[in-house]
Amino acid sequence: MKPTVLLTGGSSGIGLSTAQVFVSRGWLVYELSRHGVSHDGIEHVDCDVSDEKSVKQAVGTVLKQVERLDVVICNAGFGISGPIEFTPIEEAHRQFDVNFFGALHIVQAVLPTLRQQQGGRIIFTSSVAAILSIPYQAFYSATKAAINAFALALQNEVREWHIHVSVLMPGDVATGFTQARRKGNQGSEVYRHMDAAVSAMEKDEQSGLGAHLMARQLYRIATRPNPAPQNVGGFQYQVFCLLDRLLPKRLVNWIVGKIYS
Repeated sequence: MKPTVLLTGGSSGIGLSTAQVFVSRGWLVYELSRHGVSHDGIEHVDCDVSDEKSVKQAVGTVLKQVERLDVVICNAGFGISGPIEFTPIEEAHRQFDVNFFGALHIVQAVLPTLRQQQGGRIIFTSSVAAILSIPYQAFYSATKAAINAFALALQNEVREWHIHVSVLMPGDVATGFTQARRKGNQGSEVYRHMDAAVSAMEKDEQSGLGAHLMARQLYRIATRPNPAPQNVGGFQYQVFCLLDRLLPKRLVNWIVGKIYS
């Protein structure tokens, strides 16, 4: 039997590249998103991860077609930018609804199956921003930091059923994520560095690593016998995260601020 992977946010970017890698390795691939279509061996299932009912229906559709889930990848997400002071509370809620609670909905929907089959992998696409919080992307950074903490706690809860939990933290990756970011312009007259900071961040993203590199790393995490709980995408960002552990946090945060000012 072919192994099965279920992933969210697979209609574009890192998710689509990941789906393609798994298909090329002979896996059954089920992609859950709002706007995707089935193609090239990737089976699309309509799903809004922020809607618990939608998630349960989508996961149920997949489970009617397969005997087990070998790997579940929570990849769906988007970004907002803007100063904390002027970010509408509904925008902050929406950021968490998709990036954090969307992952929670998936986990709660698949865990009964993973426990029953006594094994499987759950992988979250997090971000280096979970460790190095980015100014004017505070809410995005917070959702990814929450995912990291959530994944570590989850691993200890499901260990007895031989379920592995990991996160991949990409740095800058060139995808449509940049164009899809919802940018808040309120407060730019007060926060004079905001526009330049967001522009610099977007330039770094568009000159960043290819999505296929992150896809290959997700595949390695999914197939490694004993994957690490936290993985950083790209050597440059591995160095940044190492420096964060070695240097005083005050200094690291000051450096991040200088980069985006």
